Amino acid sequence: MRKLVEKLKEMDKRIKLGGGEDKIKKQHEKGKLTARERLEILLDSGSFIELDKFVKHRNTFFGLDRAEIPADGVVTGIGEIDGRPVAVFAQDFTVMGGSLGEMHAKKIAKVMDIAMKMGIPLIGINDSGGARIQEGVDSLFGYGEIFRRNTLASGVIPQISIIAGPCAGGAVYSPAITDFIIMVDKKSYMFITGPQVIKAVTGEDVDFESLGGAIIHNTKSGNAHFIASDDENAMLLAKKLLSYIPQNNMEDPPIIEGNYDLSMPENVYDIVPTDPRKGYDVRNVINLVVDEGTFFEIHENFGKSIVVGFARINGKAVGIVANQPSYLAGSIDIDSSDKAARFIRFLDAFNIPIVTFVDTPGFLPGVGQEHGGIIRHGAKILYAYSEATSPKITIILRKAYGGAYIAMGSKHLGADFVAAWPSAEIAVMGPEGAVNIIFRKQISSAENPEEARKKYIEEYKEKFANPYMAASRGYVDEVIDPINTREWLAKVLDISSTKVEARPKKKHGNIPL
Repeated sequence: MRKLVEKLKEMDKRIKLGGGEDKIKKQHEKGKLTARERLEILLDSGSFIELDKFVKHRNTFFGLDRAEIPADGVVTGIGEIDGRPVAVFAQDFTVMGGSLGEMHAKKIAKVMDIAMKMGIPLIGINDSGGARIQEGVDSLFGYGEIFRRNTLASGVIPQISIIAGPCAGGAVYSPAITDFIIMVDKKSYMFITGPQVIKAVTGEDVDFESLGGAIIHNTKSGNAHFIASDDENAMLLAKKLLSYIPQNNMEDPPIIEGNYDLSMPENVYDIVPTDPRKGYDVRNVINLVVDEGTFFEIHENFGKSIVVGFARINGKAVGIVANQPSYLAGSIDIDSSDKAARFIRFLDAFNIPIVTFVDTPGFLPGVGQEHGGIIRHGAKILYAYSEATSPKITIILRKAYGGAYIAMGSKHLGADFVAAWPSAEIAVMGPEGAVNIIFRKQISSAENPEEARKKYIEEYKEKFANPYMAASRGYVDEVIDPINTREWLAKVLDISSTKVEARPKKKHGNIPL
């Protein structure tokens, strides 16, 4: 038995060495960690149970029958993060460039199946040269099996992708289906076709970073949600993300018990200007309302006219959706529509309350927006809020005009509780624009048109540019003192914890994608 155990240890050591010392050295010289080193940072110490360590490929073409491919280029298994179990896979670039073949894919598919059975999150660390060309269609089979499982797992278990190296061609579609993508700056990239192919086909000259680097996908395409400074930072971001999310769609989000102070400082009165044309950073409001230091912004650099992220209120995890008046005056555009709708649907899938802060003049006007499909994209927000059965709580801070008022978690889309600050203006449009339409003839025929216009604007403000007309109709449940916002939210969140709301039976809806 001792000889057999010694042989086992030798095999284990050889497999854990991956592509060997030279390949590991090259990986480190690029500023990258190995697959196993990344998992050591990600998972609680001593918690990792590796699966399929001894799996071997079966291909005999192009010299693969003589190739040694330890663990077939991917490390898979189960571990824990902060004492909570997770399923993981990490592609090993030191072994054939982390290329995906038949058995490599089967290992990933197997751990995905286990994650679904056990109801635990899945974290995938991508660092691969792509399909293992020597294995031909078996590689394509592998990608298809993974994509299908990503789709079936969507909304059932949280899925996080960490792009820690190359991820190109068909490989990009697995992360794209998952819930959140973290990219390592200057070390990772994603694209369908590389710079050389683009140069040959279109004549465009572009490098890897400009085509599909972390900054591009976090700012322009919106494919990625976070930029990590290095591998270690990427693992820490994934851990922080999971701290707000339940293990699966049958559980409630985690609660951090404690004695929380629900009072707010008086400087809350100074954040939102009474002049609706002046901007401010809505994150200053969010940070005063939520538990101190808990706001964790998602998609920070994309669709910046809406802010989304996780936070805690009285220890309870919530999702925040807020217009950002410091960018495009808080107007909703194509990118911010997509960003908000996707985040709302994630929150709803995992029973996380949706807290909305409203301050928007409307959907962004312009030929580019109209031709780009703002109707279709904007409808995604309407759909997401209407579809959601998680607790929906809305606070109108200032402007709430027209269709954007409806879209931003209004009572009309099923919000459970809606409050407004005294500074709220709820109307079809702003006073100036409304007066120009309603009193056009009276203004043009007046002796002093400008004085007449000012008079009508004041009349309109008094009647409509306030929260009280909406409150008189029951569209706003309560007009609250801003300093009581945190306490009010904590109370309605407690009330909402037992919410049950049915939807019509159907296979699925048809969101305007």
